[in-house]
Amino acid sequence: MSTILVTGGAGYIGSHMCVELLQAGHEVVVLDNLSNSSARSLEAVERITQRSLHFHEVDVRDTDALRKIFATYELESVLHFAGLKAVGESVSEPASYYDNNVVGSLRLVEAMMEAGVHNLVFSSSATVYGMPEEMPITESFQTGPINPYGQTKLHVEQMLTDIAGSNPDWRISLLRYFNPVGAHASGEIGENPNGIPNNLVPFISQVAVGRRPHLNVFSDDYPTPDGTGIRDYIHVVDLVRGHMKALEFLRRNPGIHVHNLGTGRGYSVLEMIRAFEAASGRQVEYRVVERRPGDAAVSYADPAKAERELGWKAEFGIERMCEDVWRWQSHYPNGFDAADSP
Repeated sequence: MSTILVTGGAGYIGSHMCVELLQAGHEVVVLDNLSNSSARSLEAVERITQRSLHFHEVDVRDTDALRKIFATYELESVLHFAGLKAVGESVSEPASYYDNNVVGSLRLVEAMMEAGVHNLVFSSSATVYGMPEEMPITESFQTGPINPYGQTKLHVEQMLTDIAGSNPDWRISLLRYFNPVGAHASGEIGENPNGIPNNLVPFISQVAVGRRPHLNVFSDDYPTPDGTGIRDYIHVVDLVRGHMKALEFLRRNPGIHVHNLGTGRGYSVLEMIRAFEAASGRQVEYRVVERRPGDAAVSYADPAKAERELGWKAEFGIERMCEDVWRWQSHYPNGFDAADSP
């Protein structure tokens, strides 16, 4: 087994990634500045796995701190999740997104080059596709992000493509996520957003648990069966298992590789609300409001390439996603707030 660095490892996807890595026998080093995460998630990871990890409260843009980490551990690979991820915030604060997401990734890659570490899995996003007119979305679709968040992800992809082309030692996986939801089956870790959630399912779960009075549904006049937007939701455990498969794939395949991680099935906002009501036994109040600019009516993946090349396929449906979210949310009604310690 090997030693793997997980940037952003205290966050939602990163903490679930740490569970998978530790359970597979790897040594895990976590780098996270805790700007949108909690160290309590890492304590929960250690409880779930009964194993210890190495945590460094460090910003990925801190070159000196990165050098120390690469000098301290004999790292085989890096899983790069660190970065800002709210689309709306990226529109109002684009400079911050370019600094965190693009400059942070550049500093990380520079530290990897200096240390002679060349295996990297990058957390990209389906937002790089913009608003394609055809479905499902394949990796060959033209990219064209419509917001600064998506632009930063595409800039990093382009940078990594150029870097991979400069040295045959590089093995880089670009994983384009669709909509990660769900939580660990233990109920010990889940999505723990600061402030008002930007994503649908955490908002639904906070309404169900009584933290928020209602959900805003952004329009019911899209050209879809029930008029609400359709998205491809993927369980976070399926997602991180896709990263495990990507790591295995890179051991056999140098160069740079792009894969969608989605289920290939879209669900509407109203379908997600009904599924969550069934899982929680709670009614989810909602109001229909105006469309948000830049929202596509329908978006879902064609995950065939990941199944063919990585040997990966999503296993969990929306019932399991909602059950796991509700277990986490009802266990921690206010997230990792200290008052909710079980």
